[in-house]
Amino acid sequence: MLEMRPHCECCGRDLPADAAGAWICSFECTFCDDCARERLHGTCPNCGGELLRRPTRAAALPRKYPASTQRRVRAEPCPPDAA
Repeated sequence: MLEMRPHCECCGRDLPADAAGAWICSFECTFCDDCARERLHGTCPNCGGELLRRPTRAAALPRKYPASTQRRVRAEPCPPDAA
């Protein structure tokens, strides 16, 4: 089961488990659509792995399988937006 982290590790944007627009790597590092494409160009800045769209969790499931509430912060800032 995916951890479903609650926000983008670059910009801090909230990413609810039942909403589209999140990207993850194989370690579940989580980024919003804008950061994944414009800043990171599809590559995780933490592990160098490929970023793929995170599936959404059905709205009825969070009671039994809650998403994570722990916010993770990168040790270094994400790269600036692409020009």
